[in-house]
Amino acid sequence: MEQKKLPYKKPSDVDQAVLERVRVVLVTEPEERRRFQRVLRKEHYLGGLKAVGEQMYYAAVDAEGNWLALLLFSAAARHLKHRDRWIAWTRAQRDRRLSLVVNNSRFLILPQTRLPNLGSRVLRLTFERLSADWQARYGHPVLVAETFVDPEQFNGTVYTAQGWRELGLTDGWGRCRRDYYLQHDKPKRLFVREVVKNARRSLQAEHLKPALAGVEKKAGARCYHKCGELRALTERFKALPEYRGRVESYPVWSLVTLMLLAILCDAPRGQKDLAKLARRLTQHQRRALGLRPQADRFFPAPSQSTFSRLLSGLDARRLNEVLLEIQAQVRGQPPPDELITVDGKEPRHGPGEAILTAVSVPSQFYLGSALVDTKTNEIPVARELFGELDLTGRTVALDAIHTQDQTARELVMEHGAHYQMTVKNNQPTLRQNIEKLVPVPPTGFSPSASGGHPSSHHREEQGGGGEPHIGEPPHRR
Repeated sequence: MEQKKLPYKKPSDVDQAVLERVRVVLVTEPEERRRFQRVLRKEHYLGGLKAVGEQMYYAAVDAEGNWLALLLFSAAARHLKHRDRWIAWTRAQRDRRLSLVVNNSRFLILPQTRLPNLGSRVLRLTFERLSADWQARYGHPVLVAETFVDPEQFNGTVYTAQGWRELGLTDGWGRCRRDYYLQHDKPKRLFVREVVKNARRSLQAEHLKPALAGVEKKAGARCYHKCGELRALTERFKALPEYRGRVESYPVWSLVTLMLLAILCDAPRGQKDLAKLARRLTQHQRRALGLRPQADRFFPAPSQSTFSRLLSGLDARRLNEVLLEIQAQVRGQPPPDELITVDGKEPRHGPGEAILTAVSVPSQFYLGSALVDTKTNEIPVARELFGELDLTGRTVALDAIHTQDQTARELVMEHGAHYQMTVKNNQPTLRQNIEKLVPVPPTGFSPSASGGHPSSHHREEQGGGGEPHIGEPPHRR
């Protein structure tokens, strides 16, 4: 039954003087927080709340420091269809950015200190500092706040007076444990408000602002593939040989499928990141991947060390063959006349083996790759990789490190290919000859960023630091 609206009562001069001296302070000390919870258990109709994760306790106090009202903010609800429609973000965005939304899970005005307009003033003072307090404590601000109002108990007037928007009723479910919900058949009214200007625009944007990007990184990626799709992926990798004498929980093909999922989910691919992604999988997803259950039928997630052992023992050549077979089944054969770029990438964090990859552009067909050991460089590895590719009649683009007579000779004489190589100022004589003999092209070129087939003769100039390129020679030598 909807409550009747109470008539507005204008505060007296004494009440107004008290309101003007009200302050909102953070409650941080353990003893004060225990007192906070005791008051909630005694005075709030829902009792206390054992909040988990990021949270903030506030108390509104008068000039003498006496508590007048209490507010508790904690983690937002994971699934709220009305809120998600209002923000207009995707499921993936919600999972990565949910910590930018907070829930006003408790708001109590102490019965002995009821003053006209006290609730509105306390709520306004709290919101003036909420985002900054969150930034100071957790390293990121909050953009949106939500709260639930029981229609059998309250009208929500204090929220509407402060610009909160009512979105509708919830479905009447409550979370009992981390991933378990019970239906209580008591729908609540959902109110939301932007804490900062244009908050929804930020939450629904394709990319967060740099100041907020750390939130997504901390949240990590999630896998949204259905179990049938995961089983189909694992079937493709069952041709990989097992490198261990005994397999307990994690077959090779299951672990490699997890590595592919990291790419499909746009997740980082280090061993630690792979283990984090695996922990986020549901039990049904782990079962679909072929991970083997323990005695209690629980499907464990592989650890960081498991992926480290996999990467050191995996048959890289056979994996490369399987990846090419999968690509051929899914995409067909690459266009025969596209440019082939060969480019090396080093690990982002610390020293380690780089990887040299051959890709057909602009279609981005993967053609092959090879590891570059820390004891060598890309030059001999690239020459070995050429022998594994069909380069007849194709043009191969390489960075300046590969501008070598022997590399050019092998491409032309042994593999029947053409080449384009970058020339920098560390080869001044060759650069001068190119500048004299080769006309300046209309556009620049880079093997790692080329978007189409280049012209036969290509040179790029950028002031004094340009990078001319050796094109296809007029006559094969």
